[in-house]
Amino acid sequence: MNQLEQLKQYTTIVADTGDFQAIQAFAPQDATTNPSLILKAVQKDEYKPLLEKTVRDHGGKTRDEVIDRLLVAFGVEILKIIPGRVSTETDARLSFDTKATIEKGRSLIALYEAAGIARERILIKIASTWEGIRAAEVLEKDGIRCNMTLLFSLPQAVACAEANVQLISPFVGRIYDWYKKSTGQDYTGADDPGVQSVKRIYDYYRKFGYDTEVMGASFRNTSQIVELAGCDLLTISPELLQKLAESDAPVTRKLNVEEARATDLQKLALDENRFRLMLNDDAMGTEKLAEGIRQFCADAVKLEKIVDGLR
Repeated sequence: MNQLEQLKQYTTIVADTGDFQAIQAFAPQDATTNPSLILKAVQKDEYKPLLEKTVRDHGGKTRDEVIDRLLVAFGVEILKIIPGRVSTETDARLSFDTKATIEKGRSLIALYEAAGIARERILIKIASTWEGIRAAEVLEKDGIRCNMTLLFSLPQAVACAEANVQLISPFVGRIYDWYKKSTGQDYTGADDPGVQSVKRIYDYYRKFGYDTEVMGASFRNTSQIVELAGCDLLTISPELLQKLAESDAPVTRKLNVEEARATDLQKLALDENRFRLMLNDDAMGTEKLAEGIRQFCADAVKLEKIVDGLR
């Protein structure tokens, strides 16, 4: 078996792309999108008809409504290809607005349901700020499942689990980027700080019996991916899925429940003040969260300009 086939023995594979034509070759269970991925997709010639049709069909609606319908249009097409769930992200500019994030999550689900898609097949992606986590807590009680993104630290992960969210996406590659830049050192295998962060979160969840799923995300190379074999899910770009499919190097399980339960991790008691202080004490987590929100906000503005150009 190639590495991708081996990995599927231990972990649910998710395609990290808005390019639904690229998904079919790898037969993933789920798929994830984000503002940057959708922006990248709509600039490709093969997706211009979908973009133009969405704008044309909803020309009388506000720009925000048109963009929501565009996000859902991509999600609907992806769900025709995969058997599982698609993640659709809320506007990053709502990252510190609990009420608005709740409203956006509900409106996106309503659009999917109007298109005949059951809410169980949708994950609403929300930034793992304190406000975002509180929004997800409310949405989960409504039966709207959430995927908490831009997650770089254990306190973020713990707060998400305490809020009973469906799934978290701890970022491996962006953590690696930060440490590589700050130390001037490269990292491989189990020494990679991004890999270590996801393993610590996985171990914490399994040790203390949380049901929240852990989906490693934001990979820079296949070494990071195979080091997390056994994680609940891994969301992987088409480029790295291709590299895994082309390699027959061995893949072994690296994360498992038994070892997690044997760790000496201590349970964290978190309220808002403790959450903010612990995140503030983590320079990497603080910087990458802020940077990620800025990047997604900037890409949302670029997408708006493309839509405006067609209206």
